[in-house]
Amino acid sequence: MSAAVDPTGATDLTGPTADPTDPVDAYVAELLSALHGPPKAKARLVEEVRGGLIDTAEALTHEGAAYEDAVKEAVREFGSPAELAPACQRELTVAQARHTARSVVLVAPLLLACWYALLATGTGQDGLLAGTAQSLAAVAGVAALLAATALAASGPLARHVRVPHRLPLLVAWTGTTASVSMAVATLSLAVAAFMTAAWPLIATACALAAASHALTAPSARACRRCAKLPV
Repeated sequence: MSAAVDPTGATDLTGPTADPTDPVDAYVAELLSALHGPPKAKARLVEEVRGGLIDTAEALTHEGAAYEDAVKEAVREFGSPAELAPACQRELTVAQARHTARSVVLVAPLLLACWYALLATGTGQDGLLAGTAQSLAAVAGVAALLAATALAASGPLARHVRVPHRLPLLVAWTGTTASVSMAVATLSLAVAAFMTAAWPLIATACALAAASHALTAPSARACRRCAKLPV
């Protein structure tokens, strides 16, 4: 039984072509429900497992085994979904951490640019806004540095050095801190927009900060969830 494919190219493992009575599809559905992580990475990983099961079962049927018996033997070789899930989840947790780290690396410069736009207008340079800008800019810089380090540690370096067990949790809270900073920046910039004649520029910066928060917060939340799962 083949998996459905959506127009974007992502595999839909629970689509209308899945047959709940087919033992391979039932196995895939159980494994899929036990895993958490980036949807595309999860779909790709589970599809690899599906392909391996099907290939093994087909090889056994060519040797004369009945389909049901061939699938049972393939599952015995692969392990049950409960047995396979921890190893798969470890891979997905790292994938989610990298996804979150990339979002922080991408949006942190936007936050710095937003504050530069604010200070360039001369709004609140001697008041609370200036202090807030400096503090949040520092947070954005540290978050970007930590996220970039996490990307390096979980990327090519991971081939030679084991990914630290707590790295996903560090990335999760780095992303959370960055997303909170972006929410504060959005509010502060919204207030600043009423204090300057250059409000179109500040309003644009505010919109960018809000979009950055919307991008980072869900990824950080998903990363926290993955980091807390037993693997």
